[in-house]
Amino acid sequence: METAAGAQAAGSAGPRERGLCVLCGLPAAGKSTFARALGRRLRQERGWTVGVLSYDDVLPDASLDSEGARPPPSQWKMLRRELLKYLECFLTAVISGCQMSAPPNRTEAIWENFITCLKDQELIFSSALEAPYCYLLAKTAVSRPLFLVLDDNFYYQSMRYEVFQLARKYSLGFCQLFLDCPLETCLQRNGQRLRALPPETIYAMGEKIEKPNPQKNAWEHNSLTIQSPACSLESSLEVTDLLLLTALENPVNNIEDNMEQKMNKYFLTT
Repeated sequence: METAAGAQAAGSAGPRERGLCVLCGLPAAGKSTFARALGRRLRQERGWTVGVLSYDDVLPDASLDSEGARPPPSQWKMLRRELLKYLECFLTAVISGCQMSAPPNRTEAIWENFITCLKDQELIFSSALEAPYCYLLAKTAVSRPLFLVLDDNFYYQSMRYEVFQLARKYSLGFCQLFLDCPLETCLQRNGQRLRALPPETIYAMGEKIEKPNPQKNAWEHNSLTIQSPACSLESSLEVTDLLLLTALENPVNNIEDNMEQKMNKYFLTT
């Protein structure tokens, strides 16, 4: 496997198209299945590098207590933000073309899950010649368009906005995919899982979920709602493909977005 340093040594850092995609919806709406299919399509048909970051794979085992319950909302919020910091470590390494180092004051179990996720998708790898907790980037992470798909419920708008802020900070493309699945279907699918959530948890999320609202929030304009399972997977992927391409070609402009936020704040307070 070639490293990012090897790509730079060849005199070409490759294209700089990079983006973040928030994949949201109720538990058991089909997000993980859709994310895997989307990743395969983008790799095979467009030749992009794609990383799928499933919050269920990275966070739960590290954050459940001895009785298998999730921590209180305030602590869960801190864990989600910690994961975004790890994602930022990877992004800064990709942008600079340098190796990625483990951040201080990390939660070891979550960090290791995050690293395993990146390694399994061949985005990074360890080298015996490097210092511990330092990881080399795969050449494909910097030499091809890169899209990172964040797979989680993201049922509050504020959760998604934190990802948008990260995209804005590094001038990345940003888009949202909302899998709109009937509550009863989600409950039925959830009941068939080995690690099923309590039904009341899904009911509560169904009442609280805040769908993307491009008419109200300008930062959500690159959003797509997919009716699951009503729409076929293939047709949904075709439309999604165009959304992601649009996001890559139109990264978030930090200066323009800051001006827009100030104007919105002005009109809201006058």
